[in-house]
Amino acid sequence: MLTGARLRLWRYDGRTLRPFTGSDPGWNPVIPREPGLVPSNDGGVWLQPILAAEGFWLEVAGVPESRAAILGPDLAALLGVVFNTERETGELTNELAGRYEEIDLLYAISEILGHTLQFKDAAQTIVREVSDVVGARRASIMVWDEESGRLVTVAARGFSLAEASPVDPEDPNSVAAQVFRQRRIVSFDPNQPALPITADRATRDYRGESFLSIPICYAAPGLGSRCVGVMNLTNRLGGEPFSASDLKLVSAVANQIGAAIENSRLVQQDLHQQRVHRELELAHDLQLKLLPSPAVLQGDAQVAAICRPVDSVGGDFYTFNRLGNQRVGVMLGDVSSHGFSAALVMALVMSAAGIHAGAANTPDETLAALLESLGPDLATTEMFLSVFYGVLDPRNRRLTYANAGHQHAFKLPRDGPPERLPTTAPPLGLASAETIRRNQIPWLPGEDLLCLWTDGLVDTRGEQGGFTEELLLIELGRLRGESPDTIVRSVFELADTFTDHPADDRTLLVLRI
Repeated sequence: MLTGARLRLWRYDGRTLRPFTGSDPGWNPVIPREPGLVPSNDGGVWLQPILAAEGFWLEVAGVPESRAAILGPDLAALLGVVFNTERETGELTNELAGRYEEIDLLYAISEILGHTLQFKDAAQTIVREVSDVVGARRASIMVWDEESGRLVTVAARGFSLAEASPVDPEDPNSVAAQVFRQRRIVSFDPNQPALPITADRATRDYRGESFLSIPICYAAPGLGSRCVGVMNLTNRLGGEPFSASDLKLVSAVANQIGAAIENSRLVQQDLHQQRVHRELELAHDLQLKLLPSPAVLQGDAQVAAICRPVDSVGGDFYTFNRLGNQRVGVMLGDVSSHGFSAALVMALVMSAAGIHAGAANTPDETLAALLESLGPDLATTEMFLSVFYGVLDPRNRRLTYANAGHQHAFKLPRDGPPERLPTTAPPLGLASAETIRRNQIPWLPGEDLLCLWTDGLVDTRGEQGGFTEELLLIELGRLRGESPDTIVRSVFELADTFTDHPADDRTLLVLRI
């Protein structure tokens, strides 16, 4: 009741007015063309339309017509405000509910990506979650594969991964390729006659359906943005196009995915580097184990050697062995490169040397047999090696040797200048076995030193100049009375003062018999 008036709210259902609030009076009023009195069971009532709520009418009864004509518009306007408020509240509630769903999606994806190092493990879950929120029947994530140079589908919904072929980024018929190249979003509304793409739509499964294709980019700190993939959403439920809100949401997801893909790549790169580092350490240890210990000579001679590859592995090598009757064979060489390729040849040389150097052959015959064993491998790798092989015979006081292109071989007597042991053949791999000759010189047991090194030792250069052969010979002359072990360690300590980063493998061997 309001100042004696009775109020009732009616709603038009498409055929007639029906009570919306209050009890059913048992009759239905005639719909007037404008506000005014209409007949009722008890005489007449005033009906006033509520303009802010289409189809709603306010009944004012129990007061004179003049009074109803005043109350009707005022009360209808008041109800219109109430309706508008409720409608806005409902719209805001729906919008907040939608935003909550979007926020929840972004949070869920953050959680998913935060608990995995392999992006592919999370990609399928992300595709499912995103397509559920935006209502897409089909969805996919494509990632740029550097090895193949193509976009590879790593997750899909609505079709099988087996159906998804890698996409060439230059493919003119692929929307994903266009998005990847241009780093621009493509959104297609089937209700719009003009399509914002240049790709051939006739070849695509989503022809006639709405789709959204968004580049997945990553911007490293201090560097420009680069595209690492594409996210595709097609065939939306209900057929309507993707909204601006959908575009913003999927773009935010794509940013998260871009960072995850880059993190995954960096993790895999780090794991690969760790694996390679472990393998290099293993190769380094194995290569050093190929080199013999002085204990092999069992006191027949004093020998010391240091071999330091510039990489984890290298091409320098040495070996020595007992030949009977107090004779000792010693070999040192340098493969024409360093790193893995040189290390492989070095391993072949050590294996062959173990066979041929132990036989009762002269040094030239030993090197000829070595060349025969290694010839095919040297030809295939286009490498060669300089190698010195000598046999020291203290009983007969002589050194017999063959020198295949190795310039760094010296006899250092107790007194007097060092004597270079000249080459007797070109490096192995550059000449035939027939060109290998041997030489023989006198030897004073217990006094003379055999000093062999590789060129990396005297190629050491730093800010103060180079560690030259002249400096090395001076240092050897100063230390000639010391033990081979002391000589080798002292020489390397001096060489290290010239540079921390030598350019080549370095080896030094000193022997006294």
